[in-house]
Amino acid sequence: MRTLRSTTSLSTWLLAGMVAATAAGTAQAQIADGVPAGALTEVVVTAQKREQRLQEVPQAVQVVTGAQLEAAGVREFTDLTKMAPSLVVRPAENPVNASVSIRGVGTFAFSIGVEPSVAVQMDDVPVQFQPRAFTDLSDVERIEVLRGPQSTLYGKSASAGLINIVTKDPTTTFSSKVNAMYTTDHEYLIGAAVSGPISDKFGFRVNVTRDQFDGNVKNLYNGNKVNGRDFTAARGKFRWDVTDALTVTAGLWYVDGGTTVGRPFIGLAPNAFLRGNSAQPPTVYAPGVTAGPDNTNITNNFLAGTNYTDQGQSLKIEWNLGFASLVSITGHDHYKLTDTLDQDDTSVATPDNRQFGTFKQTSWSQEVRLVSANDSPIRYTAGFYYANVDFSRDFTRGPFFAQARWYGTSGSEQIAGFGQLEYTFFDKFTAIGGVRVQHEKIDYTFRDIQNGNAFFSGGGTDDFETYKLALQYQVAKDFMVYGSYSTGHKGQTFDLSTGFNSNRALAGPVKPETSKSWEIGARTQWLNRRVTANLTLFDARYEDFQAQGIETLPDGTLNYRLTNVGKLHNRGVELETSALVTEQFRAGFSAAYLDAEIADFPLAQCFPLQTAAQGCTGSPARQNLTGATPPQSPKWKLTATADYTIPLPSMPFEGVLQGVYSYQTTVNYGLNQDPQTVQKSYGILNLSAGIRDTSGRYEVSVFVNNVTDQRYYAHIFNSTGNYNNVLATQSLPPRDFSRYAGIKASYNF
Repeated sequence: MRTLRSTTSLSTWLLAGMVAATAAGTAQAQIADGVPAGALTEVVVTAQKREQRLQEVPQAVQVVTGAQLEAAGVREFTDLTKMAPSLVVRPAENPVNASVSIRGVGTFAFSIGVEPSVAVQMDDVPVQFQPRAFTDLSDVERIEVLRGPQSTLYGKSASAGLINIVTKDPTTTFSSKVNAMYTTDHEYLIGAAVSGPISDKFGFRVNVTRDQFDGNVKNLYNGNKVNGRDFTAARGKFRWDVTDALTVTAGLWYVDGGTTVGRPFIGLAPNAFLRGNSAQPPTVYAPGVTAGPDNTNITNNFLAGTNYTDQGQSLKIEWNLGFASLVSITGHDHYKLTDTLDQDDTSVATPDNRQFGTFKQTSWSQEVRLVSANDSPIRYTAGFYYANVDFSRDFTRGPFFAQARWYGTSGSEQIAGFGQLEYTFFDKFTAIGGVRVQHEKIDYTFRDIQNGNAFFSGGGTDDFETYKLALQYQVAKDFMVYGSYSTGHKGQTFDLSTGFNSNRALAGPVKPETSKSWEIGARTQWLNRRVTANLTLFDARYEDFQAQGIETLPDGTLNYRLTNVGKLHNRGVELETSALVTEQFRAGFSAAYLDAEIADFPLAQCFPLQTAAQGCTGSPARQNLTGATPPQSPKWKLTATADYTIPLPSMPFEGVLQGVYSYQTTVNYGLNQDPQTVQKSYGILNLSAGIRDTSGRYEVSVFVNNVTDQRYYAHIFNSTGNYNNVLATQSLPPRDFSRYAGIKASYNF
């Protein structure tokens, strides 16, 4: 299998980025007192559950603004991987099976009871079911990517990091905006936002987005395009200033959408007979398809994809007590997804294997916290958190092979208390200590309908503590250094998936995954705050790493299942820079170097067709992955951005040129080190040019994404087991698999 690599010189981009590195860290347009004229826009974040300048936060945080998302053409959650070098988002044919990794650590096993290692939060409300995040990113104020364990302030699903999404607030004056986009490959988007005051005490903001893309894969069976999406998303925020000290903000959201799935063959041997039947070679079950790295054709007789709805509400109450603020945040969400898959990936009548089912999730969460004022030498955050989450999944596969039919439920109830104390002494030193104490109760049911309606149920409890210690030193006004030590925790779970049986039930829950991380960093600004450069070094170790492996069951037999299979060690260096080169030219450069390895994994699954000479031995067959690189862990990831405004004298508008280049080195999408699931190094360049009114009323631009037409894959599947145990490799092409152009426009009034 061949993948094409970038023809752009990596060294050229490195040099360009370091010489004049878009402000990869500009965020909310909030300028603090004392900011010099002509300086970069001040960056304000809530990474520690209080508003702070980014340069004063003693932890690794990267911020991407809504304006940067638009400039980079980022409309989907999966595209964030291009903007944040330490982040890798791997989509899947079903968003439930997608995964998010920070610093090479993410969730590598999929079951309704398994939590992610990277938490997602939107407007202070935890996203309890990660597929909810894989939708619309319109009307976003900023996205904060917090790297490393965040469990002390953000709970048990943040053992590797947190993605904090902040949407735009209601405005104090009336404003409205419409925007539209159309591309050469027939995607269209239209959106509108209205914001303003209803009275001097009450304000609102409503945003609606409609996006449709038929796809970039052709199904030769019926001539339809697939691998696309179609959704409508609506979000509302309503703010009531009850008094000068008391504010109530209500949030509502609704998403109705769907996706179609196409998995083209990028490698297929002539004798890849379907289920080993020599009467069904590729010319029979995939007529017209020419397998290869550029293939975007499939032949499926069963529509594969998803349909989903998501609806929820939040209520945030903020009461300024003078010495501190009391904050209450309530969240509720209900998510439903139905999924279908042509499991044999062909158009033949026999064997016509199909897979389908439904996910449902309902969650409630409540957080109350007391946050002291920022202007005291002693600052604190203390809070209480409660959450109740219920999942259900029905699943059917068959009828010809790998038959399955089951229904499972999983429940979780969490109660936690947390706090963080900061003390500044000698004017330059700040000591920080935080702790979280949490109790969790989980339960499950599993009915194996395929095997005589066998029924299992059970539960478990987990009590744990995580903590964080840090010391920061203000070397100069715009130069801060820090060191920190933090721990993380990912909750215990049951492996509720096909194959669950009495042995799995007797084995009990999979133990929690824990992490310990050291971090050293410097936050600096230069040339009267026209240049920002932030550097972070980290070293983290994960124990009882949760992934698919081999276990010894109570009856003495061996079985593949989700279990605690070993240890993981990651370390590296991260750099973010931004520069206001001139009043018209802003540039940025960010990079991450990651040295990650599996420190202990002696009983890992073999990859398909792996031989004893390649390390696959024993019964059942297994391999030792100790020392191997985890999946989704590129050695290098880089992003360079540029934004240039062209003054047009005597005209009421100005020109705008924008560019984003992202590069990453080789990754393996499979935990088992399968050589067929390797994505080689690639670089993607996006460019746009346009004009905008100097008063900010309108903007029109044309853009080209994937300018150099680089071929890469969002995911790769080794399907040899269905095809005579010879070469049969499929891919999931990303949205920008091929170069495409478009036009977008916005109008404010």
